[in-house]
Amino acid sequence: MIPLENAVFGADPWWIVLIKVVLLFVILLVWTIFNVWYERRLVAKMQHRLGPIMNPTWAGGLGQAMADGAKLLLKEDFRPDNTDKVVFNLAPVLTGVAAFTSWSVIPFGGEVTMFGHQTHLQLTDLPVAVLFILASASIGIYGIVLAGWASNSTYSLLGGLRSSAQMISYEVAMGLSLVAVFLFAGSMSTSQIVTAQASPLMIGSFNTHLPGWYALLLFPSFIIYAIAMVGETNRAPFDLPECESELVSGYITEYSGFRYATYFLAEYINMATVSAVATTLFLGGYRAPWPFNLVHVLDNGWIGIVWFLLKVQLLISVFVWLRGTLPRFRYDQFMDLGWKWLIPISLVWLLLVATLKSAQSFHWFRSPVFLGILGVIIVVLVASLFLPSKEEPYEIPDDEEVFDAFAGGYPVPPMPGQRLPEMAGVVRSTADHSPPQAADSSFDETGADS
Repeated sequence: MIPLENAVFGADPWWIVLIKVVLLFVILLVWTIFNVWYERRLVAKMQHRLGPIMNPTWAGGLGQAMADGAKLLLKEDFRPDNTDKVVFNLAPVLTGVAAFTSWSVIPFGGEVTMFGHQTHLQLTDLPVAVLFILASASIGIYGIVLAGWASNSTYSLLGGLRSSAQMISYEVAMGLSLVAVFLFAGSMSTSQIVTAQASPLMIGSFNTHLPGWYALLLFPSFIIYAIAMVGETNRAPFDLPECESELVSGYITEYSGFRYATYFLAEYINMATVSAVATTLFLGGYRAPWPFNLVHVLDNGWIGIVWFLLKVQLLISVFVWLRGTLPRFRYDQFMDLGWKWLIPISLVWLLLVATLKSAQSFHWFRSPVFLGILGVIIVVLVASLFLPSKEEPYEIPDDEEVFDAFAGGYPVPPMPGQRLPEMAGVVRSTADHSPPQAADSSFDETGADS
């Protein structure tokens, strides 16, 4: 059998590659059905919903998820008038293809023997595999933006615009959080990053036997990525492109049937994708956690798939936890979090990591001058956090009119016995909830002109 010997597929025979592709496709589809059931059950446990947790697992859970998928496949799939036919049909395809593409470079297991051939449980790997994942995620966002534009609907257009702004804001922070991982691992290859985290964590000259996961070594990067991945997947509390409170269903308002099912499938696959990337880059990938990594049998071969799935499912549980507990952000709060907090913190943290890596490479820590400068910087930063603000409170000039937001009992009438500031020409009721009346009008008790 002639192997595919190139940089993409390595030395695997073509039929081994085909088996990996089919298995990966089937696993993602089955995993999506499971995650739909898992989310319903977990949210029901959190919010004491009796329905999803009283029914049997098959009839009320997995069976219902499969029935929903079959219903969407068989449902009438129509396209509204005055929509762009080509773009309207192309948009869900882009999102669906991008959701599967990212998994081609994610390692979900170590080296195994498959039908007499030594192969890695990874479809392929690239020297810039992480950049490939980010590029695939960006293509998926185009499917959302184009869906909003092609639908010829105000709600859909606003949802698409929100999604584009969301992508720009949070993909910058996500990319910056990953640069620190590249500096520590010395590579952008996903398999090499997993291998770099397999070495034990050293504290001074002491071997802790703990795996050197970057979630521990680069904890700020891990937190920033975790926040950004929720924003990238449009999940609660960042589900602003499809929030029903003001945009009906956002960019998917005009979609139904199979095309709607494609977006629904892509959302759950993307949730698993960003969780798999976090597992690969920060949580050691398919490697066993401590203390199981001390047992060779539990950290080798096909067992790696089990550890990988458990880690990813744990991160998916965080998505469900956020949906069941947090309310949706306002859009200005969402943008402030990305631009005013995540991106500046990422830049400062990246500068600090690059400085420490350079200091370690050039042995700056042996120089007392460098240690003195570093100590002064740390003292100044800590002191700046505790120094009182020098901003003086704003004082209203005597000649400036005070704005009364409660004039006329707005937004709520005054409480019984409450007296609000008087304004010219308005008489307020203090003992009842009667509406304000003009001072120069005369009314009798029945409301008729006297």
